[in-house]
Amino acid sequence: MNLKDYIRSIPDYPKKGILFRDITTLIKNEYAFQETINQIIDRSKKYKVDKIAAIESRGFVFASAVSYLIKKPFILLRKKNKLPADVYSVDFDLEYGSATIEAHKDSFQKGDSVIIIDDLIATGGSAEAASKLIKMSGANITAFIFVINLFDLGGTEKLTKLGFKVENLIDFPGH
Repeated sequence: MNLKDYIRSIPDYPKKGILFRDITTLIKNEYAFQETINQIIDRSKKYKVDKIAAIESRGFVFASAVSYLIKKPFILLRKKNKLPADVYSVDFDLEYGSATIEAHKDSFQKGDSVIIIDDLIATGGSAEAASKLIKMSGANITAFIFVINLFDLGGTEKLTKLGFKVENLIDFPGH
């Protein structure tokens, strides 16, 4: 199954000049969604995994299914002011704005091996911010797994230069 066939491309969304890669067409097809989860699980098998983390919000769709199937805890990396207990917080830039993500301070234990799953990597800003959150807790990032890599926007290279392992299921140009 070619997962690329299930991704819809929408020009000028959320603003002019952005070519948005829409995963809703992938997840609404039960076979494409199952294949995506299976591929993420297959990629994760080569890494030590104590916990699965995901970046809000589309990463939750994939990471929760993976977490359930491999029987590992699922940790939410959320937008600012969405978590009720004490949090670590990191500000970062997006290709079309800025944001803050947070994680509960008690989500990770020192030395945990964490895989971060997200739907897409573009410039790598949110992924780098997620890595900072997890490092604050003393846990280790074993790998990042993305469904889509926008290869010409440099996010995968950014994470690789920072010393992280990065897995992508699908490659698309970002423009």
